[in-house]
Amino acid sequence: MPETPVTPAPAEGYSFSRRGRSRAAILATGGWLAALLVLWLVLDAALWLVILLALPVLPALADLIRNPLSGLKISASRIEWFTGKLTGKADLAEIAMVRFDTRWDFSVRATLILKNGKRIRLPQEATPPHQETEAEFQKRGIRTERHHFTAF
Repeated sequence: MPETPVTPAPAEGYSFSRRGRSRAAILATGGWLAALLVLWLVLDAALWLVILLALPVLPALADLIRNPLSGLKISASRIEWFTGKLTGKADLAEIAMVRFDTRWDFSVRATLILKNGKRIRLPQEATPPHQETEAEFQKRGIRTERHHFTAF
């Protein structure tokens, strides 16, 4: 009896979401503000310096207050992402490959490289852990590449 080729079952939909108010964000923001307070009160730093060093924490405070939802959905035919007011989508058939770049701060950025050469960078806050995302794309037959510590 001749063998019939086994075709893989279609991958189920994948969904990921997160809120802006996470334990890590609270600890990092609180730690930065505590360090500024110590700098000002204990080490008697100039007020203008403390204010200058407080500026980078303002976006984190805004995210803690607003608590925005962001996420990513991969279906059998399309990928969609959202973060705050930014949304995007791409058909899986248009994607030539997905590139995962490990940056110097050990975060991983995902870039969709379309068949027409266009590159779409997925928003960092909408991207799940890279191992999960890479596995989901591979389930759907999309080639993935890993690049570690590139300058650009």
